[in-house]
Amino acid sequence: MKHKDEIIEELEEVAEPVAPSHGFDTDEMMATGMHMGHRTSKLHPRMKDFIVGVRNTVHVVDLEQTAQHLKIALDYIESLMKANGNLLICGTKIPLANLVKEIADECNAPYVNNRWLGGTFTNFPVIAKRVNYYKDLLKQKNEGLWEKYTKKEQVDKEKELNDLRSKFEGLVKMEKLPDAVFICDLIKDKLCLKEAKAKGIKIIAIVDTNADPLLVDYPIPANDDAINSVKYILDKVKAIVNSNLRIGN
Repeated sequence: MKHKDEIIEELEEVAEPVAPSHGFDTDEMMATGMHMGHRTSKLHPRMKDFIVGVRNTVHVVDLEQTAQHLKIALDYIESLMKANGNLLICGTKIPLANLVKEIADECNAPYVNNRWLGGTFTNFPVIAKRVNYYKDLLKQKNEGLWEKYTKKEQVDKEKELNDLRSKFEGLVKMEKLPDAVFICDLIKDKLCLKEAKAKGIKIIAIVDTNADPLLVDYPIPANDDAINSVKYILDKVKAIVNSNLRIGN
């Protein structure tokens, strides 16, 4: 008769691999640096429950909880897409600018990746007029209507167009206030957070160890500085949005 330990070993060999909790691979998440927070001196008291330790004076985030909260956030985004809602992505850190634009474009979503303009939500009618002016100016150029102007006038118009592009290019698809906003860094984009709360817009955000998770409807405790960490999360958002867009079509 086989020994009990031998039977257990045989069962382990043929057993199906255990699926990562909540559908996410925490080892993969760790490889992106999602677990590395800020220095212990920068801890926000309300983030204590999301921390499992300290490494070289830096707080370590509990990735099991990150996975749980990420799933909750994605479930909300999925329900939003099924209800034909819209989402704006905000990430104005310079290293994230290209990533935010790329993900938003692939999601057919509005975005802000440069500077948050005061009033983007709270004074939306004025912002909408400026966006429409930018669209008209771009259309005029593309249709060759600038040719009637002198070279100096064309140069001036090009400068104006470039300035408007940096401010409003990401808002062209925002025909109305979004139902929700995804914020990549609560500290950097606190004005976006403030305006979203003022207009009753749902807030999904990456919350690092130096930020207050209670300010957010759907917090995702994770590193908001590492590009790979933010990309991992945004890629999950993109997958949810695009799968529902395909279903909708």
